[in-house]
Order: sequence, then C-alpha cells, then structure tokens
Amino acid sequence: MKLLIVGGYGIFGGRVIQLLENEPRLTVIVAGRSLAKAETWCESRGAVAARLMPAVFDRDGDLAAQLASLRPDTLVDASGPFQAYGEGRYRLIEACIDQGVNYLDLADGSDFVAGVPVFDAAARRAGLFVLSGVSSFPVLTAAVVRRLSSDMVRVDTIRGGIAPSPYAGVGENVIRAIAGYAGQPVALVRDGGKAQGHPLTEQMRYTIAPPGRVPLNNTLFSLVDVPDLRALVEFWPQAKTIWMGAGPVPEVLHRALIGFAWLVRIGLVRSLSPIAPLMHWATNRLRWGEHRGGMFVEVTGAGRTGSPVKRSWHLLAEGNDGPLIPAMAVEALVRKALDGHPPAPGARAAVRDLELEDYEALFAAKTIYTGFRDESGGTDQPLYTALLGDTWRDLQEEIRIMHDRTRLAEGRASVERGPNILGRLTAWLVGFPKPSVDIPVRVRFDVDKGEETWTRTFGTHGFSSRQFEGRGRSERLLCERFGPLTFAMALVTEGDRLKLVLRHWSILGLPLPMWLCPRSTSFETVEDGRFRFHVEISHPLTGLIVRYRGWLEPSDPHGSSTMGAPAALPSSRQP
Repeated sequence: MKLLIVGGYGIFGGRVIQLLENEPRLTVIVAGRSLAKAETWCESRGAVAARLMPAVFDRDGDLAAQLASLRPDTLVDASGPFQAYGEGRYRLIEACIDQGVNYLDLADGSDFVAGVPVFDAAARRAGLFVLSGVSSFPVLTAAVVRRLSSDMVRVDTIRGGIAPSPYAGVGENVIRAIAGYAGQPVALVRDGGKAQGHPLTEQMRYTIAPPGRVPLNNTLFSLVDVPDLRALVEFWPQAKTIWMGAGPVPEVLHRALIGFAWLVRIGLVRSLSPIAPLMHWATNRLRWGEHRGGMFVEVTGAGRTGSPVKRSWHLLAEGNDGPLIPAMAVEALVRKALDGHPPAPGARAAVRDLELEDYEALFAAKTIYTGFRDESGGTDQPLYTALLGDTWRDLQEEIRIMHDRTRLAEGRASVERGPNILGRLTAWLVGFPKPSVDIPVRVRFDVDKGEETWTRTFGTHGFSSRQFEGRGRSERLLCERFGPLTFAMALVTEGDRLKLVLRHWSILGLPLPMWLCPRSTSFETVEDGRFRFHVEISHPLTGLIVRYRGWLEPSDPHGSSTMGAPAALPSSRQP
C-alpha cells in the first residue's frame, strides 16, 4: 500500500508513521508544505521496515495534480485544524474521490465530521472508503459504548473524557482548534432533547481507574467540541445526554483556560484564536506532574430486566505511549486493509469500522492498561470487590476468601523495628507491636455501613484502624484511618500479589505533601496454600519504622461474617 500522510511531519501525522513504520508492506509518503521538514523528519526515523518518502503537498494547491503525481492508494489527512477549513473544507475529499484514492482523516470537529456523509453515494460509486473522525473521539468511544451496552435494552447517558499527560506534546493546529471553539455554542443532546453547550465552560470531575492499577489523580474535565456529540446520537438515538470532555493538566492552567472561555461565552471577547500562540507556548512549556494519561467512557441505562445499569471503561497509559492512542485508529484500519479487510466503501464517520478488540490488540504491545467497572448494584458491594472491579476474580482464592468471607483469622508473624530513635518513637505513637522473631497474630474485623474496623493483636499487643472507600481526591482509593491520620492507597494486582500503593495522606482531613509521607512496601500473596502478608514502613528521616510479615488462616468455623455483610482482612494494610 502507498500511504500519503498530509501533515506527516506534524504531531499527529508523525505519530501515525511511528505506529506504522515497522510495516514492510507500506510505502509512506511524508508530506507537507515544506520538503526540507519532510526530509529531515524521514532521516530522523533511521532504518525502518516501511519505505519513507518525503514530498511536498499543499492542501490549498492543485489537489488533482498533486494526487496524480504521487499516486497514493490511501490518503490520511492529519493536518487540521478542521474547524478552520472554511467554505472549501471538503476539497480534499472531493479530489480523492475524483482520483480514486481512499481517504481517512483525524478530524476532531463535530461540524466537519457531520458533513462527510454527503459524499457517501459518490464514494460508493467509486468503490472507495472515505472515513472521517478516525481517532479516539469518536472511534474508540463508540467501540467502548458498544461493548458496555451489549446486553442493555436502553442507553440513557453516555459520558467520556480524555486526560492527556502534561508531557504529551500538543501541536499548534490542535491549540488553534481549541481556541476557535472555546466558549462558542455547540449542538449536543442533553436531558432528552437538543441543546447547546459551550466548550470549556462546563465541567465535571472524574477519576480514571483501571481495576488493579494505580489510578490517575482525580481530574477536572471540561466539555469539548468533538464528533461524538453528534455521531453517537445516530447509533444511540434514545440517549438523553451525551457529554465528552478533556482533562488537561496542570489544573491551574486548565482553570485559566476555563476563565478565558467564559469571556467568550458572555460576549466580552469574540474568540480566543488571537491568543492561540500563547496557549500553545504555555501548554508545551508550563507542565509538571506524572507522565501518565488516560481515558474513560461511562454508560447508564437499563438491562434486559429493566433494572438500572451503570458501567464504565477505564484506560491508563504510561509514559510516551499515551500520546499514540489518537493515531491508533488509523493504524488499525491500515493494518486491516493490508491483511485484506479494508473498510466498506462509502463516506461516513468511522464509528462502526473498528471494535474494541481491534484496539486491544494494539494496546497489548504498549504500556496501556484497560478495565471495566460495573456499579449497577449501587454502593452495597464489599469494599475490596468494589475497588478492584473486574480484577477481583483474578486474585488467588486464599486472598479472596480473606477479603470476602473471613471474620476472624489467626497465624504467626515476625516483627522488626528500626534502630533510629525517631523511628521507634513513631512506631510507639502509632501502636505498632514490639519486635519479635515468632509471635502469634490474631485479626478481627467488623463491618458497619461499608466501613471496616480491623483489630490486629500481636501476642498481647493490639492496635486497630478503620478502612473505607475514598471520596473526592481519593476516589477509587482505599483509605485507612489511624487516629487523626488518613492514608489513601491504590489496590494494585501485580502477578500473584495484591499490593497497596500510597497516593495521598492527610491529617484531620487536611492534605499533606507526599514528600513528607512515610514510605511503604505492603503486599499480600499466597505461599504453600497459605495467605501471607508483608508490611514494611519507613521514612527518609528515620529509616525503618516497622516491618511485620507472616501468615494467616481463617479461624471462623463458618468461613463467613455473621454481621450481614462481607468483610476484609486488614493484616497487610498501610500504617
């Protein structure tokens, strides 16, 4: 296949090539207005399996002549901003159909994508596919909604959002698009009818948390103008509300952008387009935080029995793999075409041309993790079951029994304390047990309205804590309270271990900086058929504070709680 990528040395075009350059069946024409930039970009990729060819292509020039000269099989428009294409916005599509070239674009504007089906008849006559919006919005979101709603009789609401890493790198055209629609009216479906929204002036908070992984921090999302707002209505016309957002970080910059968008909405300024260069500079210079990104899609409605359904899909991308996701729809379609399964002829939004399994095959080769959560049953699920979602069933049976049916457990443990006097004082203040090589340990837990009190007894020394599901900034985290201190932890499944990873801490509800927080290595596992725990707590100023480890077995003869609710064993929790 000969693939022409318009904007090939730009942000999105470059990512498409990065994903496809290992394909020896491809000749990729890296095109843009500058031949020098195209040549430099091709040289920077080094030795790759695909053949890279730099070329000049000007979408405002003689398109027929340029296509006839380059003779591509498929063209990918990765330039944009599509919102600013003006009256001749579909010139490139028309030229591709006239020249017998298949067409894909990464359009992110709802108006542009909504207008593409007008070329459906012409594309069918020519035997060509013309697919618009070939990106996370709306291709991936539509695929996820189909999976989430596969057994539902009615879909009431669809919400989704993307939270990019602050280090993802954002191109000028993307910023120009955002500046162009910020605060402007956009058509959407809300509360069962047609309505107007104003991008970047409507917000919601959400925590992206694939089960068994460290979640992203609770994120502020703002409404964005994306094709989903219209394209999804065609396939789920009964949906009463469809809302899509973006959650850029750092949040302080996001809030500044919200403030500027409100100036447009109330009419004080006409558009943010004049400050697009400043927005681009700030986005790519003023950045800090974790190099992680994510995405969520949430669906509510009714199941086959008429009962309420609420499900969500979560994606987490570590490091540099996250920015590649918007280009993966193009990668998937190109690879399927090379394997003899091209999209059907016609012009349309690409919402039905890929399924979630197509994406999952690509995610598997990256540090990208996904998972599902089903909250249809409300808040009456056991604590660990709710937090671990669909990874709960992957835990070893001994761990699940401890966190689901056991009310009382007994075993043996060893306890160590560090030599530092401050560390010893800290251990005494918290109430940790004294050092011992081999000591009996007994754990009792009590459940009350979704919270669990765990009482540990090492020999004759006991101490207790209270655990509950976090809210707000600690949403999707397990919180444990020791007196005035509360620690918020992620439940992480790693191989045959269940780990607890500290994310936040506070005193009397006031957040404390993480650089002051104690360090912890805590996990549960199974050895020789026994549930085993390991807890190690230290601090840079004190060194080791306490380390206790050992094994436990249920001692409740019935193997279940008699208090009317499942319970959990706390033996491996944080301080």
